[in-house]
Amino acid sequence: MRMFVIPNQSSVPNAYTQFTDEDPADPVEGGSRMKDSSNRMRVVDCMEEFVKYTILMRPHFELFGDRFSERQERAQKAIKAEEERRKLAKVEDESQVVNGVGIDKM
Repeated sequence: MRMFVIPNQSSVPNAYTQFTDEDPADPVEGGSRMKDSSNRMRVVDCMEEFVKYTILMRPHFELFGDRFSERQERAQKAIKAEEERRKLAKVEDESQVVNGVGIDKM
């Protein structure tokens, strides 16, 4: 059995020195492209792994979007909503009795 692993996030020391200078002649990539270095290769490697992982896991998205804590939270909200609905129904029933709607005439 093989286990999927997400690689560690790559950190870039002195990131402010690792990018191209702003170039007004190149408004698209001026100042936004990482210089060719081992740091860039690590970032590219990590991004490549994330893309592969995403492609492989996409058919199983529902498994990853459903956490125990979130299910517990939804269950608690459903319980509270049901309790609130019952309280409102009880108040409406009492209101109808007071107004004579629910009283049988003899």
